Amino acid sequence: MGRFHRHSDGTMHVHDHDHDHHDGEGVTARDVGDHSGYPETGAARIEVLENILSENDRVADANQKDFAEAGVRVVNLMSSPGAGKTALLKRTLATLGAGTRVGILEGDIATSIDADQLSGYGAAVSLVNTSAGFGGECHLDAVMVRSGLSRLPLAELDLLLIENVGNLVCPAEFQVGEHAKAMVYSVTEGEEKPLKYPVMFRAVDVCVINKIDLLPHLDFDLDVFLANLRAVNPAATTIRTSARTGEGIEEWCSWLLGQVAAGS
Repeated sequence: MGRFHRHSDGTMHVHDHDHDHHDGEGVTARDVGDHSGYPETGAARIEVLENILSENDRVADANQKDFAEAGVRVVNLMSSPGAGKTALLKRTLATLGAGTRVGILEGDIATSIDADQLSGYGAAVSLVNTSAGFGGECHLDAVMVRSGLSRLPLAELDLLLIENVGNLVCPAEFQVGEHAKAMVYSVTEGEEKPLKYPVMFRAVDVCVINKIDLLPHLDFDLDVFLANLRAVNPAATTIRTSARTGEGIEEWCSWLLGQVAAGS
């Protein structure tokens, strides 16, 4: 089911999280949700939604073609704010070292704080602020990603990591041309989140369970969390990490290198 709303500045915004299917050559059909509650504007809303989603998918396809031509594998890294994406990426870059040519496309609503933290680790970094021309969106879509690609040397990279805007719903709903979706989940967020926010957990290929060094200090039941995750996404790989201590980083980097190898 899709969700749609209009921002105060007049821009329109769509969320869609059901699986796409193709209806004829080059046409993507989507479930854009139940708009029967809008008897006067329902049809117009559906048309707008379909147009927005179709354009995003078109640009995502163009992004993926560029990735294929450059020979770079792309992972879309998502999480709620504060789960530890940037800290994990710092550990990742330090662990992978010069043997893997990595680029970072950093998405944030505002500031260059996270992008600045990732400088100096040998990776090419491109910053996309969604408040600068995109209306302050809570996610990166294919167009935003494409705008940041022009500042990256794609042909010189093995791996591109997209650090999406911190949000536990919106980023999972937009294809950007990635080869895999990953999420960072902090144990401070509670065991129930896969059930409350199934869109994100259902979409990902791997769930990095971060901040496990805090487990002795929390009432977090890891077994319950894993059961909840399996209920919405039984195929998801899980990796337990602490970006603070470095625990599990080698396993995470091995997963990333497996993604690179899959494109060889």
